[in-house]
Amino acid sequence: MKCHLQVLLLLLLISSLNAQNIPNRIPDSLIFKSYSYLDDRIYEYKDDSLKAAPYLYAYLNKAKKEKNYEETVNAYQNLLHQSPMNLRLKYADSMVIAAAKSKSDELIGSADLSKGIVYYSQKNYVKAYDYYIKANASISKTENDYLIYKTKYHIAQIKYYLGFYDEAISLFNDCIEYFKKNQPRPYLNSLHSLSVCYNKIGDYSKCSQTNSMGIKECERLKIPEMELFFKHSEGINQYFLNNYHTSIQLLQEVLPQLNGITEFANESIANFYIGKNYWKLHHPSKAVPYFKKVEKAFIEKGYIRPDLREVFELMIKYYKKENNLKSQLYYIDQLLKADSVLTDTNKYLMGKIHKEYDTKEILLEKEKIQQQLVKEKYYDVILISVVVVLFSAVIYGTYNHFETKKRNKIKFDLLLKKNEQSSLQKQAPDKFEITDISQETVQQIIKHLEKFERDKKFLHKEATLATLTVRFNTNSKYLSKVIYHRSGKRFADYINDLKIDYLVELLRNSSIHRNYSIGSLAEEAGFTSTPRFTNAFHSRTGISVSYFLKELKKENS
Repeated sequence: MKCHLQVLLLLLLISSLNAQNIPNRIPDSLIFKSYSYLDDRIYEYKDDSLKAAPYLYAYLNKAKKEKNYEETVNAYQNLLHQSPMNLRLKYADSMVIAAAKSKSDELIGSADLSKGIVYYSQKNYVKAYDYYIKANASISKTENDYLIYKTKYHIAQIKYYLGFYDEAISLFNDCIEYFKKNQPRPYLNSLHSLSVCYNKIGDYSKCSQTNSMGIKECERLKIPEMELFFKHSEGINQYFLNNYHTSIQLLQEVLPQLNGITEFANESIANFYIGKNYWKLHHPSKAVPYFKKVEKAFIEKGYIRPDLREVFELMIKYYKKENNLKSQLYYIDQLLKADSVLTDTNKYLMGKIHKEYDTKEILLEKEKIQQQLVKEKYYDVILISVVVVLFSAVIYGTYNHFETKKRNKIKFDLLLKKNEQSSLQKQAPDKFEITDISQETVQQIIKHLEKFERDKKFLHKEATLATLTVRFNTNSKYLSKVIYHRSGKRFADYINDLKIDYLVELLRNSSIHRNYSIGSLAEEAGFTSTPRFTNAFHSRTGISVSYFLKELKKENS
């Protein structure tokens, strides 16, 4: 009878937990304890999940019995933090369900944010971004500054991943200013992320300064365990400064301290740059073991990002020099797998990656090696095939060259014609109605935008969504929505198109500017880099800057 009673109690406890089957029995002494008492014990045993377990489940059981959705969300969040990585998503799901029942924007936003963070820790950036956006929609309706900035921080992380470094820098700076007051760990995390962004935009001096500041702040705030992340960042930064020995020393110092379970991404990146340092120092045999550790993370964790794919390119080069055909073939397959994962994860990113081996070349190389491994029976057939392919490529290339010239000329003429018409008549924006923003606010933002365009303030490099939001005394959500309804464009496209239209008109009317370098024109139009300018110009006009200048000079001569 006693045995049956225990089984019944166990089944009741299991049915009360959504996220996981819990084998722990809640001691009777904890049933009537307050939330604050249980929370204190959970915090006391935060580093020992076994001791914390009875308090965690007692907290959850109490919250569910009382149908207290706020405390239920808190209980699942505590369980999430104490659980291994493979169970965290289940607890995040339970948080989202409990928060939805509360109908509280703050709880719903917090739960969605937690679920996004779990996806981010699993390197599932697409789903992470989806939940960050959902969280932002709810949290922006509240006055909880901590949650607002926490969401901003995580959205900045996604912007960094997508390569929008300037936008990420602006958001991280906002987070640093807020978190510095009373949130030391988020403050240091924001500072570290800022240093990584500076490295990505090539401002290695600011990256080093931020890392140095971060280490000092870790000492001041007495959080020494976070120093290794700033050293990790500085190790990578030293590689780009060509200080290869210093970079190796820093990265090898932090590598043993990185937890392979939770910090496998940073571990993989450290191995990658140690290998790259040895490669630059002409010690490829020393680089290979580190590259293989990056490959191991890809095989076991599925972790790959655009810069890490270079590992497979370098391994192909290494084994090509060693004349090891089987290993070449193996790493060609690994490179194709990496490209497939990256393409599925984020097609936009793949368009930005510079590939030394594009997919067609990889496949041709793979086919060639496979045929070399077999007896050389069909050399004549292969030779004829190659000749036919090359001949076809030449014919296609020639035809494509003339067709491209013809298309570009049509686009150029249309661009000039369109520019003449727009300079004669300024088109009024279409009528629209935004139901979720007051018309008074809409009209005020439109007046600001018209003045902004009239005064050509879009030529300033600091004309970002964040700065305009402050200048117009509104919020980024309203401003983005009005811009979209007014122009049909996202903020970045709106700014870029204004810059390009201005530059096209300037080049048509100014012979002096037609002799400027492309870099100088980018500076004139307020772009932060030449590649961004050339990409924006092509996106707006359909032709390259160099072609436009050449045709414009022809027209004027």
